[in-house]
Amino acid sequence: MKQLNLKNSQIYLRNKFLKSGVKMVGPETIFFSNDTQIGKNVKIEPYVVIGSKVKIGNNVVIKSFSHLESCQIENKVEIGPYARIRPNTILKEGSKVGNFVEVKKSVIGKKSKVNHLTYIGDSKIGKSVNVGAGTITCNYDGKKKYVTNIKDKVFIGSNSSLVAPITIGEGSTIGAGSVITRNVKRKSLALTRSEQKEVKNYKSRKK
Repeated sequence: MKQLNLKNSQIYLRNKFLKSGVKMVGPETIFFSNDTQIGKNVKIEPYVVIGSKVKIGNNVVIKSFSHLESCQIENKVEIGPYARIRPNTILKEGSKVGNFVEVKKSVIGKKSKVNHLTYIGDSKIGKSVNVGAGTITCNYDGKKKYVTNIKDKVFIGSNSSLVAPITIGEGSTIGAGSVITRNVKRKSLALTRSEQKEVKNYKSRKK
């Protein structure tokens, strides 16, 4: 009986949002909560799960296999595919969270992009920030959680680790592959990459 009630509830919610103008691809694969709020001109692709306390603005695209819970999505945001938006997250207008990105208890600023394979936790990201693929905000030291503060117009190179608590100043660049442990001043380049070495005519040891 409980499963039947759940199924009927989902049918009701899907029909409700379809009638309100939400565009769904494969609506039978999309799951809503009773308190889901959705604005105008929103498109949701297959296999999206929207948990409780989610508010979605206008002109939003949520791509396949994304999971949202207890978050606020402002206007003109693009999410996914395969994105996880965890509680206490705000995605500001025009921001983008791409494939295999997890965001928890963070603010992603207006027109900022976190496109691929990234973990953003306990962070404040400003406007027009680009976060490269494979970036991690290292927010937990085993005992406490700490905040990463990334100011406006920062460029984070791919495969970077930002060890919180830390602040990256406005307009700065983090070189790809860096582990950043200290605050970075505005309009600075920070990198902690080992020097590349090359051994000519190298022959591997035979076993």
